[in-house]
Amino acid sequence: MPPTDTTGPYLETGGVARHLEGWRLPPGWRWGAQALESEHRHFQEVIDALDRPLSLVTAPNPAHHDWLAAEARHLAHLSHPSIPTTFHYWVRERDQRRGPGYLRRWIVGETAGSRIQREGPEDFAHALQIVRATGSALAYLHDLGATYGALSPHSIWLTPGTRIWLAWWQWAMDPSSIPAGLAPAEAWVPWAPEWRGTAWRPTFASDQWQLAATAFAALTGELPPNVDIPPVQWVRPEVPADVAAALDRALAVRPEDRFPTVGALLRGIDRAIGSHTVLVSGVGEAPGRSTTNGATQEQRLRWALGDEYEVLAALGRGTFGSVWRVRDLSLEREVALKVLHPEVANDQRAVGRFRREARLAAQLAHPAIVPVYDWDSRGDVTWYTMELAEGGSLADLIARAGPQKLEDLVPQITAVLDALSAAHQSGIMHRDLKPENILLDRYRRARIADFGIADAVEHEPSGATGTPAFAAPEQLLGEPQGPAVDCFAMGGLVYFALTGRPPFGDGDPKQILARQLSGSIDLSGMRPPVAQWLRRALSPSPGERFADATEMLAAFRACVRSVRLAKLPWWRRWLALLAEMRHGRGAG
Repeated sequence: MPPTDTTGPYLETGGVARHLEGWRLPPGWRWGAQALESEHRHFQEVIDALDRPLSLVTAPNPAHHDWLAAEARHLAHLSHPSIPTTFHYWVRERDQRRGPGYLRRWIVGETAGSRIQREGPEDFAHALQIVRATGSALAYLHDLGATYGALSPHSIWLTPGTRIWLAWWQWAMDPSSIPAGLAPAEAWVPWAPEWRGTAWRPTFASDQWQLAATAFAALTGELPPNVDIPPVQWVRPEVPADVAAALDRALAVRPEDRFPTVGALLRGIDRAIGSHTVLVSGVGEAPGRSTTNGATQEQRLRWALGDEYEVLAALGRGTFGSVWRVRDLSLEREVALKVLHPEVANDQRAVGRFRREARLAAQLAHPAIVPVYDWDSRGDVTWYTMELAEGGSLADLIARAGPQKLEDLVPQITAVLDALSAAHQSGIMHRDLKPENILLDRYRRARIADFGIADAVEHEPSGATGTPAFAAPEQLLGEPQGPAVDCFAMGGLVYFALTGRPPFGDGDPKQILARQLSGSIDLSGMRPPVAQWLRRALSPSPGERFADATEMLAAFRACVRSVRLAKLPWWRRWLALLAEMRHGRGAG
């Protein structure tokens, strides 16, 4: 999990923690760039031999090592979509020089608490999604006879792909495994009313109260008090009355007045709203608005998909369509489903272009191009499914973590350029590369998506295309376009990733075009090889840019090599250059 919750109970430590300095990782492994500390636990990113980012969970206090081992063992035996299970546990061995610590997946995203602090209260639909996912995990634990004990907006992590994960597993333990006198910090955990004046004693009933308190925080922006709790509808009138009543009951001061189980609470909420009629926020029409024949977009989608897919959440919305997280019920996997908006689906030319987009992406089989699985239509609903990018997009990454270092971006840039090279060699250019179309999977591998306005090079397309902030001058002017437009966009993407802003600004296309044509771009903070590469990529003249992605990739590799050489002492640079010269003569 990245350190995004800087105002909450997480501290970004950066680098390798002091208690890990003597560790020796297995061959082919390396330390990652991110590290995070919370109550009695440290989370260090490590990259394994398969280039997967994993979270190494350790206890900085040696007195807590038995507690850590019990936590790892507990998580290893759990299986739920919102629970990050243990991959491996490193015991402490003298000759191994590592341990104790356990490995699990590295979670990309932010906590619900951080999101609430940043954006304010959630809309009702997204708050409901949080309640359902976390409530499902609690019900699963309760069925196993275990409690959670520390449910809070800060213990719930939200990924850009709308996946929900629970953290703070050090508290979800048999009390005998937790060192005496320790308890979650009341500053970050909603304190159940029955704990007032006594010690922290988690029960099924207190877990239920914390779930409702977390829902209260999502809806209002702050946790409820544990006495004199105001009714939910007083603070959020638009919440349906029956749902508000269910949450009020779960927030009852006396445990015996709450629902008998968390499952009963969830069933009560679902009965109140109807499990198939809630529209997830951010995509499609607002709740209550209808599309075709009075049905909301989500209802139409559910009817069309039938028993083939289960709709889980909305991922995004564009001009022509929306993207949803769905579960393929036949293959038991989660995928992304892109569907045309109803008003667009009635245009046969748009449907044809949409189908061609799926066909082009499917034909370009490359590790850095989002694979398309299937295309179908039913009635007036047209869609295709593709791999789910759990890490969100490049735009999400920059919004979440800010500008990136070149060293951290090299693998992603190389992969995208290689994929673009494959497309150009197949006679296809993308024509709409932008941060939202560079998706990241759970291992932070970059992949190109959305070939919606792609076209064959030999067609020499013209007409205004692309997103203005990343479109080449010839695109904004509606002139003939070749592979150089993708090279221009790639230069813009790299600049955006390094600085956090588009190279020529955003907003009015005419102003952007004027800056492009005048070469008005700030490269002062760039290292010389990078500035030179960007200056060529972002040249207003197509003839002065890289001819295609193949040439651009070769130049980028040379740029990276120059940057790395510049960091070496003079004698090592001299040896490296000498080795290159010898290698060049031998190859000749």
